[in-house]
Amino acid sequence: MKKLIILISITFIFFNCNLTKAQNSEYRIANKFHIEGDNGWDYLNVDDATGRLYVSHGMMVQVVDVSNGQVLGTIPDTKGVHGIAIATSLNKGFISCGRDTTITVFDLQTFKAMDIITVTGANPDAILYDPFTDRVFTFNGRGSNSTVIDAKTDKVIETIPLDGKPEFSVTDGKGYIYVNIEDKSMLCQINAKTLKVEKTWSVSPGEEPSGLAIDNENHYLFSVCGNKLMVISDAIAGKVITTLPIGDRCDGVAFDNVLKRAYSSNGDGTITVVTEGAKDNFSVLENVSTQTGARTITVNSKTHHLYLPSAEFDAAPEPTAENPRPRPKIKPGTFVILDVEYVK
Repeated sequence: MKKLIILISITFIFFNCNLTKAQNSEYRIANKFHIEGDNGWDYLNVDDATGRLYVSHGMMVQVVDVSNGQVLGTIPDTKGVHGIAIATSLNKGFISCGRDTTITVFDLQTFKAMDIITVTGANPDAILYDPFTDRVFTFNGRGSNSTVIDAKTDKVIETIPLDGKPEFSVTDGKGYIYVNIEDKSMLCQINAKTLKVEKTWSVSPGEEPSGLAIDNENHYLFSVCGNKLMVISDAIAGKVITTLPIGDRCDGVAFDNVLKRAYSSNGDGTITVVTEGAKDNFSVLENVSTQTGARTITVNSKTHHLYLPSAEFDAAPEPTAENPRPRPKIKPGTFVILDVEYVK
């Protein structure tokens, strides 16, 4: 009987500790936007000014009103879609289409395709618009290079060779572009005016960096890595400052410029929240529960809402010689955008 009482007491204490932790979280899932379509996804991008969320989904991009979760429009025929870059001043969006090696240019008001640009490297993946130069940079995963496009004319103006497979990229808005080199575990700095690589450095002990975010005020770069580390670098000095633990199967990271927090989206169903302290000091604030598969992320720095796509999955099929790492199928009707709210 004593053993039973002790066991009950331990269970009660454990339950209440977890409940208290959940209740004390500064974040909660405020909404789940159920979006039509049963295919996979990659990056998403929120426009802070308009509250429009651009979501890569299967062979299309869906534009969602984050105030109510309604789909405002769709840009179809984006084969192998990866990312979306927004050039508000030009009323243009740019979508990287990895399967047919193109960029779809679309009108931000009508969502109609305006142009198709063939890039100069295989599998354009990450993409960004740099307002400092009015240029679009695509990072071509199987081409190990970057295609540079004049955002005003939609013309390719340069190809920048890179020393490995590029992943996510960011701009400091003052003339420099940064990109993770996944297979070499490096960070690369590109001069956005001369279109030359000026600096590279290792993100060791981080391995296979994917998502990248930047604090332009304090010149910090946040690389999330496949070995469950966030590597924080000094963008000016080009060196690693520190590392922090994050969840498993991360793919994206976002930075809130107001709160000074970086968010690693982890496919294990968590967001690792990293906060800045005094100079060059960082700490993990908490790990927020989300949903398994929610591995990419974007943040609206005006509202502090985070958005992550995910879905429910069937069990993965058994591995075969032809397919040693089979992916589970998405359950029909379960694709969702999680709207995570800052509540403190």
